Amino acid sequence: MREIVDGIFTWSWFSEPHGYDFNGYLIREPEGNLCVDPVEPSEQVLARLVQRGVARIVLTNRNHVRKAALVRERTGAPIAIHPADAAYAQAQGVTIDAGLAAGDQFGSFTVLGVPGKSPGEIALHSPRRRILIVGDAVIGNPPGTLSVLREKVMDDPPRLRRSVRLRLTRPQEIGFAQCHCLLHHVYLLQE
Repeated sequence: MREIVDGIFTWSWFSEPHGYDFNGYLIREPEGNLCVDPVEPSEQVLARLVQRGVARIVLTNRNHVRKAALVRERTGAPIAIHPADAAYAQAQGVTIDAGLAAGDQFGSFTVLGVPGKSPGEIALHSPRRRILIVGDAVIGNPPGTLSVLREKVMDDPPRLRRSVRLRLTRPQEIGFAQCHCLLHHVYLLQE
Protein backbone atom coordinates (compact mmCIF):
# COMPACT_ATOMS: atom_id res chain seq x y z
CA MET A 1 0.00 0.00 0.00
CA ARG A 2 1.37 3.37 -0.94
CA GLU A 3 0.21 6.93 -0.35
CA ILE A 4 -0.52 8.66 -3.68
CA VAL A 5 -1.67 11.99 -2.23
CA ASP A 6 -1.99 13.14 1.34
CA GLY A 7 -4.29 10.72 3.16
CA ILE A 8 -5.13 8.54 0.15
CA PHE A 9 -3.51 5.13 -0.13
CA THR A 10 -3.75 2.58 -2.91
CA TRP A 11 -2.84 -1.00 -3.62
CA SER A 12 -3.09 -2.83 -6.93
CA TRP A 13 -3.90 -6.28 -8.20
CA PHE A 14 -3.02 -7.28 -11.75
CA SER A 15 -5.93 -8.76 -13.71
CA GLU A 16 -4.61 -11.31 -16.18
CA PRO A 17 -7.84 -11.38 -18.25
CA HIS A 18 -7.90 -7.59 -18.60
CA GLY A 19 -4.16 -7.04 -18.86
CA TYR A 20 -3.96 -4.16 -16.40
CA ASP A 21 -4.04 -3.32 -12.69
CA PHE A 22 -7.20 -2.95 -10.66
CA ASN A 23 -6.83 -0.53 -7.73
CA GLY A 24 -8.30 -0.36 -4.24
CA TYR A 25 -8.18 2.73 -2.04
CA LEU A 26 -8.09 3.72 1.60
CA ILE A 27 -9.11 7.33 2.16
CA ARG A 28 -8.31 8.76 5.57
CA GLU A 29 -11.09 11.00 6.82
CA PRO A 30 -11.55 12.45 10.33
CA GLU A 31 -15.15 11.14 10.34
CA GLY A 32 -13.93 7.62 9.51
CA ASN A 33 -11.80 6.03 6.82
CA LEU A 34 -13.30 4.88 3.52
CA CYS A 35 -12.19 1.80 1.63
CA VAL A 36 -13.13 2.15 -2.04
CA ASP A 37 -13.40 -0.82 -4.42
CA PRO A 38 -11.06 -3.10 -2.45
CA VAL A 39 -9.06 -5.41 -4.69
CA GLU A 40 -7.19 -8.54 -3.57
CA PRO A 41 -5.02 -7.38 -0.67
CA SER A 42 -1.77 -8.95 0.44
CA GLU A 43 -1.66 -9.97 4.10
CA GLN A 44 0.37 -6.82 4.75
CA VAL A 45 -2.22 -4.59 3.08
CA LEU A 46 -5.06 -6.30 4.93
CA ALA A 47 -3.24 -5.83 8.23
CA ARG A 48 -2.80 -2.11 7.47
CA LEU A 49 -6.50 -1.75 6.66
CA VAL A 50 -7.37 -3.35 9.98
CA GLN A 51 -4.79 -1.26 11.86
CA ARG A 52 -5.86 2.06 10.32
CA GLY A 53 -9.54 1.23 10.54
CA VAL A 54 -12.28 1.29 7.92
CA ALA A 55 -15.58 2.99 8.73
CA ARG A 56 -17.26 2.24 5.39
CA ILE A 57 -16.57 0.24 2.23
CA VAL A 58 -17.79 2.09 -0.87
CA LEU A 59 -18.35 0.23 -4.12
CA THR A 60 -18.37 2.48 -7.18
CA ASN A 61 -20.31 -0.05 -9.26
CA ARG A 62 -21.77 -3.56 -9.26
CA ASN A 63 -18.62 -5.16 -10.68
CA HIS A 64 -16.34 -3.88 -7.95
CA VAL A 65 -17.39 -6.20 -5.13
CA ARG A 66 -13.94 -7.80 -5.54
CA LYS A 67 -12.69 -8.36 -1.97
CA ALA A 68 -15.27 -6.20 -0.17
CA ALA A 69 -16.55 -9.18 1.83
CA LEU A 70 -13.05 -9.96 3.10
CA VAL A 71 -12.45 -6.35 4.16
CA ARG A 72 -15.89 -6.27 5.82
CA GLU A 73 -15.13 -9.50 7.67
CA ARG A 74 -11.77 -8.25 8.96
CA THR A 75 -12.75 -4.64 9.77
CA GLY A 76 -16.46 -4.80 10.55
CA ALA A 77 -17.10 -1.95 8.10
CA PRO A 78 -20.47 -1.85 6.33
CA ILE A 79 -20.58 -2.11 2.53
CA ALA A 80 -22.41 0.63 0.60
CA ILE A 81 -23.42 0.70 -3.07
CA HIS A 82 -25.98 2.54 -5.16
CA PRO A 83 -29.35 0.70 -4.99
CA ALA A 84 -29.45 0.33 -8.80
CA ASP A 85 -26.36 -1.92 -8.59
CA ALA A 86 -27.11 -3.64 -5.27
CA ALA A 87 -28.98 -6.73 -6.53
CA TYR A 88 -26.18 -7.64 -8.93
CA ALA A 89 -23.57 -7.20 -6.20
CA GLN A 90 -25.62 -9.30 -3.77
CA ALA A 91 -25.91 -12.05 -6.39
CA GLN A 92 -22.11 -12.22 -6.29
CA GLY A 93 -22.33 -13.17 -2.62
CA VAL A 94 -21.69 -9.79 -1.00
CA THR A 95 -23.77 -8.48 1.88
CA ILE A 96 -24.85 -4.92 1.17
CA ASP A 97 -25.38 -2.98 4.37
CA ALA A 98 -26.33 0.44 3.01
CA GLY A 99 -27.32 2.30 -0.10
CA LEU A 100 -25.72 5.48 -1.33
CA ALA A 101 -26.94 8.15 -3.69
CA ALA A 102 -25.75 11.22 -5.53
CA GLY A 103 -25.28 14.00 -3.02
CA ASP A 104 -24.38 11.75 -0.06
CA GLN A 105 -21.41 13.04 1.88
CA PHE A 106 -18.58 10.91 3.29
CA GLY A 107 -16.15 13.24 5.03
CA SER A 108 -14.84 15.67 2.40
CA PHE A 109 -16.16 13.52 -0.46
CA THR A 110 -19.52 13.85 -2.18
CA VAL A 111 -21.09 11.00 -4.15
CA LEU A 112 -21.66 11.84 -7.83
CA GLY A 113 -23.84 9.76 -10.11
CA VAL A 114 -22.11 8.71 -13.35
CA PRO A 115 -24.50 6.10 -14.76
CA GLY A 116 -23.93 4.37 -18.06
CA LYS A 117 -21.39 1.62 -17.44
CA SER A 118 -23.98 0.39 -14.96
CA PRO A 119 -27.09 2.22 -13.72
CA GLY A 120 -25.59 2.75 -10.27
CA GLU A 121 -22.05 3.82 -11.21
CA ILE A 122 -20.79 6.54 -8.86
CA ALA A 123 -17.68 8.63 -8.29
CA LEU A 124 -16.41 10.37 -5.15
CA HIS A 125 -15.51 14.04 -5.45
CA SER A 126 -13.73 16.32 -3.00
CA PRO A 127 -13.90 19.85 -4.44
CA ARG A 128 -11.77 21.26 -1.63
CA ARG A 129 -8.99 18.77 -2.37
CA ARG A 130 -9.58 18.74 -6.15
CA ILE A 131 -9.84 14.95 -6.21
CA LEU A 132 -12.17 12.67 -8.14
CA ILE A 133 -12.12 8.93 -7.52
CA VAL A 134 -13.90 6.90 -10.16
CA GLY A 135 -14.59 3.23 -10.71
CA ASP A 136 -15.20 2.49 -14.38
CA ALA A 137 -16.49 5.84 -15.63
CA VAL A 138 -13.01 6.44 -17.03
CA ILE A 139 -9.98 4.16 -16.96
CA GLY A 140 -6.25 4.72 -17.25
CA ASN A 141 -5.34 2.19 -19.87
CA PRO A 142 -2.74 2.54 -21.18
CA PRO A 143 -1.18 4.19 -18.10
CA GLY A 144 -0.95 7.96 -18.40
CA THR A 145 -4.06 8.34 -20.57
CA LEU A 146 -7.79 8.32 -19.99
CA SER A 147 -10.35 6.37 -21.93
CA VAL A 148 -13.64 4.58 -21.45
CA LEU A 149 -14.17 0.84 -21.33
CA ARG A 150 -15.10 -1.17 -24.40
CA GLU A 151 -18.75 -0.60 -25.29
CA LYS A 152 -19.59 -4.30 -24.97
CA VAL A 153 -19.13 -4.05 -21.17
CA MET A 154 -21.29 -0.92 -20.79
CA ASP A 155 -25.02 -0.94 -20.23
CA ASP A 156 -25.57 2.40 -21.99
CA PRO A 157 -22.47 3.87 -23.71
CA PRO A 158 -24.08 7.19 -24.76
CA ARG A 159 -25.35 7.71 -21.20
CA LEU A 160 -21.89 7.04 -19.76
CA ARG A 161 -20.31 9.56 -22.12
CA ARG A 162 -22.93 12.16 -21.16
CA SER A 163 -22.33 11.43 -17.46
CA VAL A 164 -18.58 11.79 -17.79
CA ARG A 165 -18.82 15.00 -19.85
CA LEU A 166 -21.19 16.48 -17.27
CA ARG A 167 -18.78 15.66 -14.43
CA LEU A 168 -15.63 16.79 -16.24
CA THR A 169 -16.83 20.21 -17.37
CA ARG A 170 -14.32 21.77 -14.96
CA PRO A 171 -11.19 19.62 -15.18
CA GLN A 172 -9.18 22.24 -13.30
CA GLU A 173 -11.13 21.24 -10.17
CA ILE A 174 -10.05 17.62 -10.37
CA GLY A 175 -6.63 16.24 -9.46
CA PHE A 176 -6.77 12.56 -10.37
CA ALA A 177 -9.03 9.66 -11.18
CA GLN A 178 -9.00 6.07 -10.00
CA CYS A 179 -6.30 5.35 -12.51
CA HIS A 180 -4.01 7.98 -10.86
CA CYS A 181 -4.00 9.99 -14.10
CA LEU A 182 -4.10 13.74 -14.39
CA LEU A 183 -7.21 14.74 -16.24
CA HIS A 184 -5.55 16.71 -19.03
CA HIS A 185 -6.67 14.01 -21.46
CA VAL A 186 -10.38 14.84 -21.25
CA TYR A 187 -10.54 15.12 -25.03
CA LEU A 188 -10.35 11.31 -25.23
CA LEU A 189 -13.81 11.12 -23.74
CA GLN A 190 -15.29 13.17 -26.55
CA GLU A 191 -14.58 10.48 -29.15
